[in-house]
Amino acid sequence: MSIKLTLCVILGIVIGFYYEVAPFLPLITMLVLLPVVYWVSKKQQRKGFPYFEILTSIITICLGVFVVGISVGSGMPNHYTKLDLNQEKVWHLKVREVLKPNSFSHRYIAQIIATDDEQASGKLLFSISADSTVKPLQVDDEFLIYAKPESIRSPLNPHQFDYKSYLEKQGILHQIRTDHGSIVKKEKASNTLFGIASNFREHIISKLEKKNFESEEMGVIQALLLGKRDDISETTYNNYKNAGAVHILAVSGLHVGIILFLLEFFLSPLERLPKGKTIKLILVVLLFWSYAFVAGLSPSIVRAVTMFSFVAYAFYLNRPTNSFNIIALSMLFILLVKPLFLFQVGFQMSYAAVFAIVWIYPKLQKLWFPENIIIRKTWQLLSVSVAAQLGVLPISLFYFHQFPALFFISNLLVIPFLGLILGLGILVIVLALIDFLPQFMADGFNWVIKLMNSVIGWVAQQEGFIIKNIPFDSVQLLLGYLIITVLVVFLSKPKWKVALVLFGGIIAFQSWIIWGQMLVQEKEAIILAHRSRNTILFHQLGDSLSILTSDKTNLGNVIDNYAVAETIQKVDTSILKNSYLIGDERLFIVDSLAILPLEERPDYLLLTQSPKLNLERLLDSIKPKKIFADGSNYPSLIRKWKATCNQKEIPFHYTGEKGYYVFDF
Repeated sequence: MSIKLTLCVILGIVIGFYYEVAPFLPLITMLVLLPVVYWVSKKQQRKGFPYFEILTSIITICLGVFVVGISVGSGMPNHYTKLDLNQEKVWHLKVREVLKPNSFSHRYIAQIIATDDEQASGKLLFSISADSTVKPLQVDDEFLIYAKPESIRSPLNPHQFDYKSYLEKQGILHQIRTDHGSIVKKEKASNTLFGIASNFREHIISKLEKKNFESEEMGVIQALLLGKRDDISETTYNNYKNAGAVHILAVSGLHVGIILFLLEFFLSPLERLPKGKTIKLILVVLLFWSYAFVAGLSPSIVRAVTMFSFVAYAFYLNRPTNSFNIIALSMLFILLVKPLFLFQVGFQMSYAAVFAIVWIYPKLQKLWFPENIIIRKTWQLLSVSVAAQLGVLPISLFYFHQFPALFFISNLLVIPFLGLILGLGILVIVLALIDFLPQFMADGFNWVIKLMNSVIGWVAQQEGFIIKNIPFDSVQLLLGYLIITVLVVFLSKPKWKVALVLFGGIIAFQSWIIWGQMLVQEKEAIILAHRSRNTILFHQLGDSLSILTSDKTNLGNVIDNYAVAETIQKVDTSILKNSYLIGDERLFIVDSLAILPLEERPDYLLLTQSPKLNLERLLDSIKPKKIFADGSNYPSLIRKWKATCNQKEIPFHYTGEKGYYVFDF
């Protein structure tokens, strides 16, 4: 029953989020239908039409619509989007989450308390210019700022990561960018549990730093034990990603699951006492949430601890058949409190992996049960890894477009010792907090982490086993899960009907790929992309892509993203020329040499590399249909050119503002 209710809530959340249903509509529907459901439950016959089940499903779907409407808040009367956002206001904000900083700014998710002394609600992305002389803001800090919120920019290039959509799925629609001198920090801000937990985590880190851990190892320790990945170098992170072990660097389901098994083992003697099983359950849950507090109560940790608190309850009941219902119940509980978690990759992958392990792992164990204990334990680890990878494979391909084929090697080399590493790490933290951590133990733990990094680095170096740039869209995601599900069912109990569904799914998957390739072969596009300090035009003809650029060394991931999404098979690069014919229209490119079109009048003019010219006189002479400027120009010139084009009533397209441009043939 809990699985059906969870699916209905998920459907409601999706409907409420994408169709922006006002919260009061599903609330009224639920209030009207509840008495009807009660009356139907009394009158409905056992073998009659399932009125009760249908009405319950409708109410549960409405509940999902309602909770996501409340969470996003845009339909609420005091939400900040109801205000005039074109005017500057005094914003009273409170830091809720500290995001990973970059070279230019520190970023935060801020809760809106008030605007112009009037109560308001909602969340903003808040960015402050990086300043090494000023202490960064912390969770629970409150401040005032006089500013106008900006819309979050859409992707500037085709098939680029959509940060705007990513933030929208966290209920964040606008941002404020400023510097430290523009904010007025409140002296006495109210404390929340999340702020206290975050400060406690920083206190732990400061204690560990006194023990002279090496910087690379310290970054991994913070991620592994405390869920803070800010200080991990890009090289180390990429090694873990390429080795298929990046999940080790996020305190999530894997870590909490290992801690659950450790606690179950060490607290098992309590079961001999009267009510011992109940006492053990209470202690396990309390220790879970204590660890979540120590790790800063980040969303991924809270999610994992909530899920495994329900799993601990399933162990307490000792009914394996209830595992799916218990996991679904934990998902239902989390989504009712935080419905936008549904759209987070971590949430999706965590539950996909857990459901797959609970379902597939026992089936793999039935296939083979070795008598040798070493072989048996190795097979068990492989079974867990294979089950988890099958569960997350379609999601992983959809979001990341790569598959680390050596994932089972890294899991075999690291996961068996991860429980020992976590246990030792927690002991190190406890001893550091009470100033009783001996240096030899700190050095030993540093060596263990360094060894783990080395093992992961070695696996990641086997680049031939890392399959990258795999095209995979949403239809393939759904068909992939259908094929995996039916395949497991067929291997468990081979039946002709199941085999037909399996072959049908495989044929549908292949047909979709063939259909996509046919569409690509018929496609031709010329696109002006955005790239800072460079000009990039690319011409797609079928599955071939020609890159026209002024700097071949400064392409970034613009081409890779496009090539993966469009299933490009051949890419060639050449230096940009001054003139191109697009269909029956001509594009002329004016670069830093300021060579102007004298003999012919172009339809389009592209300004690159900040040319020194009198644009007003040039427009009067050639009268183009449209002017383009890309990321290779100075911002001051962009503003000047834009004003000139507005004055002359000629369309002006700046890629740094409006994004890429697709030319019509």
